Amino acid sequence: MAGAAGEVLIVTGMSGAGRTTAANALEDMGWYVVDNLPPQMLRPLLEISEAAAGALPKVAAVVDVRGRDLFGALPAVTQALRGGRPLRVLFLDASDDVLVRRFESVRRPHPLQDDGTLLDGIHRERERLSAIREGADVILDTSSLNIHQLATRVTDLFREEGDARHTLTVMSFGFKYGLPTDVDLVADMRFLPNPFWIPELKAHTGEEPQVRDYVLSQQGALEFIDTYARALRPVLEGYQRENKQHSVVAVGCTGGKHRSVVTALELARRLSSVPGVAVRVKHRDLGRE
Repeated sequence: MAGAAGEVLIVTGMSGAGRTTAANALEDMGWYVVDNLPPQMLRPLLEISEAAAGALPKVAAVVDVRGRDLFGALPAVTQALRGGRPLRVLFLDASDDVLVRRFESVRRPHPLQDDGTLLDGIHRERERLSAIREGADVILDTSSLNIHQLATRVTDLFREEGDARHTLTVMSFGFKYGLPTDVDLVADMRFLPNPFWIPELKAHTGEEPQVRDYVLSQQGALEFIDTYARALRPVLEGYQRENKQHSVVAVGCTGGKHRSVVTALELARRLSSVPGVAVRVKHRDLGRE
């Protein structure tokens, strides 16, 4: 169920059912998300996005009972907008007991609770949302979902066909310049002979074929790269299941010029075949003296 270019998505539903988590997941996929928007502001928002000449191709608006009396206009506004750009309504729901537990865990009142109980507020909201729920394009019950599972479901529903679910950066670096701080996993290639000490290779880098051939010909090099790539495949698949959007695998050698560069490129080539993963390579210290 992929989102089309120029699509508009209205995110609504029960308070406590996961609207914020859904909005964050959409934003991570490149949607322009506006939270707590009065329904009357939907048309001006779309006019602004159309005037942006493609800068805002996909717009999501979170509309809910926090808008109080303004919220009642949502069904009529939605119906009026359906004749223009592609528009869908995502309705998030959950059982009463789950919603009560969620509100109690954060110690916040329900927006329609007033002087009553949490259940009073939930029942008022259900009544007010009944017509909107009936007209929704997608109804998602989040009762049994944690925030990571909900984000994954939203990603599955609204990502473009072929979009990567996870972006992996394979980074080469030099230990003498310090460990990178923003990485998930680190590999050390200093167990291989250093091309720095080979006069005809010293001035070249791991991006060049003569250095690549030398490094990969060393005992244990290909075995390590192949084994490490196989070990990373289930990790990347698990990251997707847990809706982890980005990860960095760092590969180090002494100066970040030869062995780590070759290994990073070889790992990236092997891991680019993992479904749902977009792989990019970054050489942090290449070019430093």
